[in-house]
Amino acid sequence: MRLLLMSDTHLPRRAKVLPPQLLAEVPRADVVIHAGDWVDTATLDLLESRAQRLIGVYGNNDGPPLRARLPEVASVELGGLRFGVVHETGPAQGRERRCAARFPDLDVLVFGHSHIPWDSVSEDGRLRLLNPGSPTDRRRQPYCTYLTADVEAGHLTGVEVHRLPRHR
Repeated sequence: MRLLLMSDTHLPRRAKVLPPQLLAEVPRADVVIHAGDWVDTATLDLLESRAQRLIGVYGNNDGPPLRARLPEVASVELGGLRFGVVHETGPAQGRERRCAARFPDLDVLVFGHSHIPWDSVSEDGRLRLLNPGSPTDRRRQPYCTYLTADVEAGHLTGVEVHRLPRHR
């Protein structure tokens, strides 16, 4: 099962459109996960129309129209793994411990907010934390980014950060 993970698209504030490289990945993924801060409903509509399956949550920059259509936290079983999606997880310091305590039944937590790609595991090895960064707003990062991964026989494999050229 092929996964495409993104967050913090912030359209049309940070860019006018999603990067072509990212859009090309959408129909190739079995599941697209968006961890919030869409900003506009047009991006949600676009991904719903192109994705085989879309799982998303709202973020702190998402207003009432998006909050009416998306949950704050999503949970789903994919290929034998229990995934959660949330926008904010708080400061980097202590993130693994906090998230393992908050989400004791998950195997993988996808989050956003910081625009910083993140891949770590809780101290007990139970919870994998993934942040795809942002495909449109790199902030202090050298590149805009998104993630892909595969679920094979109940295991998350091939997690890859993809760098995007800067665009508007």
